[in-house]
Amino acid sequence: MPREQLWRGWVAAGAAAIAGFLLLPAEGSAAASVTLIVIGLIAALALIFAVRLHRPERPAMWYLFAGGMIMNVLGDTTFEYYKIILEQEPYPSFADAFYLASYPMYATGLVLLLFRRRLRELSTLIDAAIIATGLGLVFWIFILRPTAAEEATSAFESWVSTTYPAVDVLLLVLLARLFADSGARSVSIRLIGAAVLLTLVADTSFSLASLYELGYEHPINGVFLLSYVAWVAAALHPSMAAPPSAVVPAPSGGTHRRTWLGVFGLCSLLAPTLLFVPGVGDDRTDRAAVAIASIVLFVLVIARLAGYMSKVRHQSAELERLALADDLTGLANRRRFESALRDVLAAGSLPQVALLGVNGFKNVNDELGRPVGDRVLAALAGRIANAAPHALVARLGGDEFAVLLTGASAHDARELADTLVAGLHLPVLAGDRELLVGASIGLAGGAVDPAELVRQAETAMHAAKRTGAAAVRWSPALDERATDAARLGAELRAALDASQFRVVYQPIVELPLGRVKAVEALVRWEHPYRGLVSPAAFIPVAEQNGLIVELGDWIMRTACRRLARWRAELGPAAPERVSVNVSAKQLARPGYAATVAAILADTGLPAGCLAVEITETAVFEGGPAVVALHELRELGVRIALDDFGTGHSSLGLLQTVPVHTLKVDKSFVDNITASGRHAVIAEALIRISSGLGLSAVAEGVETAEQAAALSRLGYRYLQGYHFGRPVADPDFELVRALAAA
Repeated sequence: MPREQLWRGWVAAGAAAIAGFLLLPAEGSAAASVTLIVIGLIAALALIFAVRLHRPERPAMWYLFAGGMIMNVLGDTTFEYYKIILEQEPYPSFADAFYLASYPMYATGLVLLLFRRRLRELSTLIDAAIIATGLGLVFWIFILRPTAAEEATSAFESWVSTTYPAVDVLLLVLLARLFADSGARSVSIRLIGAAVLLTLVADTSFSLASLYELGYEHPINGVFLLSYVAWVAAALHPSMAAPPSAVVPAPSGGTHRRTWLGVFGLCSLLAPTLLFVPGVGDDRTDRAAVAIASIVLFVLVIARLAGYMSKVRHQSAELERLALADDLTGLANRRRFESALRDVLAAGSLPQVALLGVNGFKNVNDELGRPVGDRVLAALAGRIANAAPHALVARLGGDEFAVLLTGASAHDARELADTLVAGLHLPVLAGDRELLVGASIGLAGGAVDPAELVRQAETAMHAAKRTGAAAVRWSPALDERATDAARLGAELRAALDASQFRVVYQPIVELPLGRVKAVEALVRWEHPYRGLVSPAAFIPVAEQNGLIVELGDWIMRTACRRLARWRAELGPAAPERVSVNVSAKQLARPGYAATVAAILADTGLPAGCLAVEITETAVFEGGPAVVALHELRELGVRIALDDFGTGHSSLGLLQTVPVHTLKVDKSFVDNITASGRHAVIAEALIRISSGLGLSAVAEGVETAEQAAALSRLGYRYLQGYHFGRPVADPDFELVRALAAA
């Protein structure tokens, strides 16, 4: 039989054996006596076998239960020997010594069980005391006191007679203590409770039958045998070996709560109710017992209510704490931060606020997954809290944090910002990865309205992100720029619909031939009222509101269509390719390579005639942007890295980004005619590109001297005002003449 089914087989066999026992003659039957002893002995041995089978972590309590059963079997054996062999029924006798010896074993085993389950809450102790007091009073009035008052031949006999119900009260207390808990109870524990309850029922029935000379010893022995079956079933069930933590907790409400509430109410009312029972109030001792029990129950109920109220207050405080704390980081949340800010301002103080936004955090989530992102946020939260130990630090949501400085100056806030910048730029360990993340910090102070103060800090934070500064303090000028940017953003939509944008083209010449190798497509906005709006003004706004995606697609389509027309009209004299600037948001958009492929198909331009120009910051954090570039390269589109040499990871990017062309930044060209660092760097960059098999384009060439110096260094492709400004219709022949001059 499988181990999991052993206990079921035991219950079935035990029930059959008990039924057979009850069918045997009761009076003077040796068969009944032998059967009673054999079943008890088999049960004790079966319990020991179960302990050896399942090998629980703490077998001592099970061996104590088995010892209690053996004591009972020895008591039965002794009693039956007196009755059948010696034809005597002495009381008390050695049989009572064995019977009474079983109770300490059962009680100690139950205590070990309670310790194993760690039921230490005061409320469960009080609940058990209420049940035990109420039921103990019933035992006293109907069993214990009548037994003690019954005439006995000796004091010893009286002591033995009162000990049985007294130890039953002890078991009752332990049983109530076990089941007063609303936590988890395995099948094994429930069977132990059933075994103890059956033992109590049998003992109580035996005491009542002896006291009132009712007889029924034979069926009462059957109840004792049922308790044996329950003990062994509890030991055979596989859950007996499970640790307490492995048991699924039981729900604390619902039916269980209502049941125990009814039990507590009934037990607390037992004392006054007994006064209505005929004969109980007639005895002075009974009245004293009822009075004492009533006082005890009253005190216990008051203590239970006090404990309940204390628990409610504690839970209320905990709920309030959770409602004001961030689940992920444990910092204050937005609600607590705003409440604290209102309190500080209401007290007449003018606090300083620092608002932090983590740079590039979305890419961490997208590339490495949300669990890694959560660990990064938790690590950053710890650093921010350590940097501002005397300030309120909160996570406002997402990757934004706030620090509230009370009684601090603008200088103090700036020092805090410097400390935060230094701490947040250290690598963050997330699993087996070291991630470099930074933060943009906005500082504000002086406003008396909490919402306005937070708005100012947020405006400053966005300014820091936009400019690349580590920290920016709010000033009215930021609002003016933000207002202008918001106005521009609203007008951008109308400008797209009204075709106010146009594309201009700046030549890229090839030396020494002087021919126009390619053109770079640049966008211009001809505003009906503002006039010509600089790309430096509207491109960042388009990046922020997302219109850069639609605008960029329009620029690429227009440029591809124009080059296709030049190729058809000019033939070999047309530029070989057109370069189009592409933003990080365009590259991060799902399916961007497919969009480019569709534009090429619609305009009829070969993929090799298109180059996309990207900045280092657009691909520095990897992720979807780099994937999109690989997909573009597979289409045949060329990749140019713009403003090369100005970032902090240019050489590293060449290992991950599929680049064809390096566009050397204008800052290295401006002083190329003078010997110095710029000339050395420009020479190093042309050597790097040549060594990697890449082409290099020098940007910002404004004089013939610069062009000549770059040519001597080995540059074949130049771009700048010396060869032509960006215009809608470049004169390629004029450009050739200028380059050849």
